[in-house]
Amino acid sequence: MSTTAPELVHSRLARWATERGEHPAIRSEAGDISFAEFAARVDAHAAALRTAGAPATVLQDASLTLLERLVAFMGTVASGRCAAVSDPAWPPAVLQAVRERLPVTPHDNSAPTPWSPFYTGFTSGSTGLPKGFRRHHQSWTESFDVCLRTFGPAAGGCILAPGRDSHSLFLFGMLLGLWTGGGVVVQEQFSAAAALATLRSGQTPCLVAVPSQLLLMLEWAQHRQLSPVPDVQLILISGARWPRGHTPALQALFPQVRIIEFYGASETSFIAWTESHADLPDNLVGQPFDTVELEVRGATPDSPDGLIYVRSPMLFMDYVATDADHTAALRDGDWVCVRDLGHVDPQGRLRVAGRESRMLVTMAKKLFPEELETVLESHPAIARASVHGLPDAQRGAQVVAIVQFAAPTAGMAHPSLQEVQAWCRARLEAFKVPRRLWAHTEWAFTASGKTDHLALGRLLETAPHHPDGSPCLTTIL
Repeated sequence: MSTTAPELVHSRLARWATERGEHPAIRSEAGDISFAEFAARVDAHAAALRTAGAPATVLQDASLTLLERLVAFMGTVASGRCAAVSDPAWPPAVLQAVRERLPVTPHDNSAPTPWSPFYTGFTSGSTGLPKGFRRHHQSWTESFDVCLRTFGPAAGGCILAPGRDSHSLFLFGMLLGLWTGGGVVVQEQFSAAAALATLRSGQTPCLVAVPSQLLLMLEWAQHRQLSPVPDVQLILISGARWPRGHTPALQALFPQVRIIEFYGASETSFIAWTESHADLPDNLVGQPFDTVELEVRGATPDSPDGLIYVRSPMLFMDYVATDADHTAALRDGDWVCVRDLGHVDPQGRLRVAGRESRMLVTMAKKLFPEELETVLESHPAIARASVHGLPDAQRGAQVVAIVQFAAPTAGMAHPSLQEVQAWCRARLEAFKVPRRLWAHTEWAFTASGKTDHLALGRLLETAPHHPDGSPCLTTIL
């Protein structure tokens, strides 16, 4: 357990303004800002909120540049308030609905403590509205400390975090760089070319990324036959399952790097981690972090995967601005479960089968779509996959898959259904093999860069055409 005294998320800014005043705190397309200037602007924003009598929770303005949003975020936090981070991609109706649901409690002007809420983020909800979750200072300062203890000095250097601040993974990376004094490089819009150029400059030893970004970077580098990038020391991957078949290519592009996959959630922060290797079991997410306790509940000899409960100092406070939602985390005293199912293997490593809400029952057996998606995406001709169940009187659910094919290379045609089934049958039990397959070119992503399985599932209801008559899916069978 950490023995350091609790701190506040913003409490080191004054130190870096003095010790590293001229060092860049944030670099972006909108300009650079030093630690001294950043601290001054944060203080000014905090003072303006106090003067205006702003409420205890302040919804952030997503129309600002990312650099300006980070100033406003830290200024809100420094004022003792909680910053609610909206997403620039939200439609106006969603933004208005969230605004109306946020608490309007007046701020009492008391000084924040390590257990005061500083951040409200949002995840996808089943009702169509984002689900708000609150974090207190200690949950993230503890996460910063755990990250530095686990991954070493590279995590304390300048970080490239090329995503939106509305994604808690990238916001964490940005605040980690500000916390350590290493600084952060951000992008208004993700660009694989710009990210590679930044990494090649040697100023960012650490990259925080989601799998889709890394795959685009690999594709860009391979098509342009770029030489290896020698100065990157640490890549932290989360947000979705990393297809480990690409790990050797990533290691070749960044020959000095440690490639770390970590498993967690917006409600839990870090849970487990592993160094990435191509031959790791697909369901392995690794060993728990040193402040994390795990408990698997509901497993049986016939069904060894149970609900994964987590206890640690890094857990969220509660949900806000949301209705009751069957996707919400379960709470039992100090324990939290984000409804993932899995087990701990004899080596003490966590293995995650999948999300409870996505589990299918076919031929009286449980199938986790994540397992089949991983196998499909390991096929050299398939870039992405989304697995679903269609009603079937005999099977309970008929297993179907939507795929996006990779760009064809010379002499390689798209595989047939039978070829894909043979690929899956060689790696999985027969009941897990998809019965039907569709190819889809316009892939759906969530704001955080994950495959939007809900959106793709809705396409199945209208396949092979949208209601307006335009083609949406090309059926293979």
